[in-house]
Amino acid sequence: MLTEDKILEALKDVKDPEINQSLVELNMIRDVQVNGDIVSLTVVLTIPGCPLKAKIEEDVVNKVKALGAKEVHVTFGSMTDEERAKLSAKLRGQRRGDAPKSQKLLSPMLAEDSPTQFIAVASGKGGVGKSTITVNLAVALARKGKRVGIIDADIYGFSVPDMMGVDQRPTVIDKTILPVERYGVKIISMGFFVQENAPVIWRGPMLGKMLRNFFTEVHWDEMDYMLIDLPPGTGDMALDVHQLIPKSKEIIVTTPHPTAAFVAARAGAMALHTNHEILGVVENMAYYECSDCGHKDYIFGQGGGEKLAKELKTTLLAQIPLGVPDHDISDPDASPSVYAADSRTGKIYDHLADEVLDRCPQPVMG
Repeated sequence: MLTEDKILEALKDVKDPEINQSLVELNMIRDVQVNGDIVSLTVVLTIPGCPLKAKIEEDVVNKVKALGAKEVHVTFGSMTDEERAKLSAKLRGQRRGDAPKSQKLLSPMLAEDSPTQFIAVASGKGGVGKSTITVNLAVALARKGKRVGIIDADIYGFSVPDMMGVDQRPTVIDKTILPVERYGVKIISMGFFVQENAPVIWRGPMLGKMLRNFFTEVHWDEMDYMLIDLPPGTGDMALDVHQLIPKSKEIIVTTPHPTAAFVAARAGAMALHTNHEILGVVENMAYYECSDCGHKDYIFGQGGGEKLAKELKTTLLAQIPLGVPDHDISDPDASPSVYAADSRTGKIYDHLADEVLDRCPQPVMG
């Protein structure tokens, strides 16, 4: 027999997709009414027009029907300003823990005993495909069941949202930002907070403040791997990352051209100077491979990645060919820069993810 208590107990397993907490524990399930095998209830969303409303409704209906209900009628409401403020305060408290105020971190992820592995993706110059590497490595790690996030720290040249085909903005609950999720990867970027691709005209201290906001104001939940897409070069943002996340490891991206590798060496030297471990080098645009015969043309030269890896006393992790994902542009699940898992380049990124997991395993907790 269906009862309100049984329904609420069952719905404890249904989570808000953005906050990743139980709808029941968040007090989002209200006004449950049972009339035989017909159930009516209200789901109170965090904000009006929640982008994941359909997903929440589907999960609620399926869970209640599994109890034996033949019909489930879901009505939606939204939290009051006061309720949102309380929820935001709760989430902020969860992020910072119960330590005294003087000891609070920007985020539990930055604690010394945090299981989150930070990987900064750097390059000496722009235009070598650093963001493409970041995006596809993150997706490849997520495909392996890892909880992955991306901080698009390239404040002036943000591109991660566009590359991943993200067309929504983050949900903001009072002062708490919920990152957008795509391909199982949670994303935050300056691109979400500017209008119509407007330029960002900021000085160094403001850049550092934005990076800190990506930790203090964003509810990340628990992450296994956090990738940071750094701006090219060795400027203020790269310095802030090195200071803020001393345990971050780095991947250096270059092209085969000797000049690109020469410039990329500066980014690697900075990582070594600040005692950050270099996981390895990724050579992007390594060659063009004919889709018909498989012949490889090394149109940007050869040897840049190997030379850089040798100079930095590290490993050449992968050589990524020149190309773009072969997607049907009418496919709503496609994005401009993410390769399918079964494509030739997708398999190279899968191997790169394995290399990263081998070199950057998660610590054993306990």
